[in-house]
Amino acid sequence: MRDWGKPLLFTLALLAMIELAVYVTDISVDGAFGVVNGYLASVLFFDVLPGEGSMPFIVAWLITGAVFLTLRFGFINVRMMGHALAILRGKFRSAEDKGDVTPFQALTTALSATVGLGNIAGVAIAVSVGGPGATFWMIVAGFFGMTSKFTEVTLAQMYREFRPDGRVMGGAMEYLSRGLAEKGMPGLGKGLAFLFAVLCIGASLGGGNAFQVSQAMGAVQNELPFFQDYPWVFGLIMAFAVGIVIIGGIRRIAHAAEAVVPTMVFIYLSACLWIIGTHASELPDALLTIVREAFHPSAVAGGMIGVVVQGFKRAAFSSEAGIGSAAIAHSAASVKYPIRQGFVALYEPFIDTIIICTMTSLVIILTGVWHAPEYVHLVEASKGAALTSVAFGSVISWFPTVLSVSVVLFAYSTMISWSYYGERCWTYVFGEKHSIIYRIMFVLFIVLATLGSAGNILEFSDLLLLGMAFPNFIALYMLHGKVLSALRDYRARLARGEFGR
Repeated sequence: MRDWGKPLLFTLALLAMIELAVYVTDISVDGAFGVVNGYLASVLFFDVLPGEGSMPFIVAWLITGAVFLTLRFGFINVRMMGHALAILRGKFRSAEDKGDVTPFQALTTALSATVGLGNIAGVAIAVSVGGPGATFWMIVAGFFGMTSKFTEVTLAQMYREFRPDGRVMGGAMEYLSRGLAEKGMPGLGKGLAFLFAVLCIGASLGGGNAFQVSQAMGAVQNELPFFQDYPWVFGLIMAFAVGIVIIGGIRRIAHAAEAVVPTMVFIYLSACLWIIGTHASELPDALLTIVREAFHPSAVAGGMIGVVVQGFKRAAFSSEAGIGSAAIAHSAASVKYPIRQGFVALYEPFIDTIIICTMTSLVIILTGVWHAPEYVHLVEASKGAALTSVAFGSVISWFPTVLSVSVVLFAYSTMISWSYYGERCWTYVFGEKHSIIYRIMFVLFIVLATLGSAGNILEFSDLLLLGMAFPNFIALYMLHGKVLSALRDYRARLARGEFGR
């Protein structure tokens, strides 16, 4: 009872607070999201493209950085995939490994944050708004994003810190403050670390919480109309389930992710493959449409630039490559050489974006729901999970029920991982003893999310999540030389057979 006593007492006390919040917030919650979005967009999403079309600064920042790192590291995202798989299988474990979780647990924890409603809801929104061509640019973003992920995870391992209580503190906060201090810029490093931490806290409450709840609720409401009348009840259920897990910290989160992620990915991909198989004769035309629309979109605002922006935005939201969030989870991995966890992280964008997002996109395109006039209201309301549910239901009549359960599991796993990211950043700013305040706030946001519109919540999530890339990529640019040196040294030792065959 000692292990469960605190989580239960914490969650029960929280339920009373949430009940009060439901009554006092009412519809003003949605208005608040809208006001905040306006201010953030003017700063982070200003247009850097002259003439026609629109290219938000932060999207251009992500594209440029990912391409630069991929070229600088000689396409490491292709060359070291086999070695990364061997590490995941435990071939290179050492008694000198030090950390809180295994490399595989770190990967599944990070994947539980990325493999979620960005793959289900976000992809549906990207295709319905940007057209089939957005799929092509999501794949491109995922490919180059693999190197961004490799770089930030390696740096997180290099600069992680073991606190007196034994917990690991790592991520962009650490390599920004300590890494830039090594470059003779301690003030800039601390300032950017603080900015990253604040944005991450906000993103954890937005994309890692409110967006997940909103989209999961949209899918569940189609199957259980009760929640249409009482959305806050859904919020209470999710709040209770999340509260029990997040109080246990990274080890409990890692064990939950290790159990949930592989199962839900298998179920979801099996259904995707079944639908793609039933439309096999239409698959070549769908693939040609994706490529053609990527460069010559027929009816998309902003033309080709609009499609590129949609693809990269949704890929960034889905895989979080270059954002710096997953580096927090990977910093806790038990490895001897930091570069090894960087190799493991290559699989995140590959699995999340190149495989799962592409599968979802093909389902949306092959079933035709992305441009069906009867579903325009779902597109306009940014209810991507509901649109994906319709696509599956058009082929597998009973699958929307299974998908609703899968959506809740995807949302749940994402939320518990993002709660860890936000809590680590909160602790970085305010100290360990105040982490309980963040956890209360995180669970409170679960219910508040049921009172806002999906459109405003999606925009709020995009702004904060993509905003994290600004300070993070400054560190990746300035510290990538240290990663390159470690990479060259490791590959030379690997070639000499120092790590075994």
